[in-house]
Amino acid sequence: MLISLGPVIHAANHSQRFNLGQINPACLSGAANYATVSIRIATLFSSAQLARQCLPMSTPQHTTQTIAFVGGGNMASAILGGLIQQGAPAHQILVLEPFDEVRKQLEVKFHIRTLAHASDALQEAGLVIWAIKPQVFKEAAQATSPFCQQALHLSVAAGIRSDSIANWLGTERVVRAMPNTPALVGLGQTGLFARSSVNAADQAWIEHVVATTGQYLWVKDEPLLDAVTAISGSGPAYVFFFIEAMVEAGVKMGLTQAQAHQLAVGTFVGASELARSSDESPTVLRERVTSKGGTTYAAITAMQEAKLQALFQAALESARTRAQELGDAFGV
Repeated sequence: MLISLGPVIHAANHSQRFNLGQINPACLSGAANYATVSIRIATLFSSAQLARQCLPMSTPQHTTQTIAFVGGGNMASAILGGLIQQGAPAHQILVLEPFDEVRKQLEVKFHIRTLAHASDALQEAGLVIWAIKPQVFKEAAQATSPFCQQALHLSVAAGIRSDSIANWLGTERVVRAMPNTPALVGLGQTGLFARSSVNAADQAWIEHVVATTGQYLWVKDEPLLDAVTAISGSGPAYVFFFIEAMVEAGVKMGLTQAQAHQLAVGTFVGASELARSSDESPTVLRERVTSKGGTTYAAITAMQEAKLQALFQAALESARTRAQELGDAFGV
């Protein structure tokens, strides 16, 4: 099935669609890595320094079908892979990436065009996808904006609010996305928020792109993206954490590492599919396998006595708070 990359005019279905994951805020680079990335970003956009200027906000629409990515890391690769699999022409995809090795890998794998620094080539983009770390977003946006103000912009950077993005880019046509890492295998969950200048055709184009890597949903209030971050954005790490614990427990009980891994991962996959396909709530599904006095009852009771549910919910609140702090720290 060929996916249309250009703006479409039909009304879009904004419900969940199974057919993008945030990089966990907890995995942000440390001071040393941040310094290195900042230097590389400065080099990346050095040719655009003279183009930096205070430009007025604009909302004109650019109708070209070319999609440009700023950043070529894991999340960009997930979206790229989905687009290519759905039939997107490689010549209509452009990636701006400062690292030579990453650029070469993208060229070999996807046969797309790449740029080492911002240039006039970005002017042909109708959609620009920002797949970079929040720490360097402002500098990159200010240097790149003179080349792509008339494009629609989609940000997958954690925490950076749309007010800041619109200000840095000089356009109101901004959509924020909070994806998660299962997008790498086509099973991502993405929360989306659109500013008021983003029209139905813009939203439909974003949906076409995001749907290539999993399900999506729209939120009406931007602060809800922080909740999306806490639940699904950082969520894969919670699952991996529990899998780790189950594997370790299995080994202590006498199973081999491979046996415990198969059982733990398979249980999460199976239970998740059951929860997805069932009309019953997770509570009912849990109760169906928790016979009083049985093995499951003993395990659940132990977790309840340890107040695991309250501790886990507190952890989610911590993730949401951190998302808010990122917006404060790296925003306008």
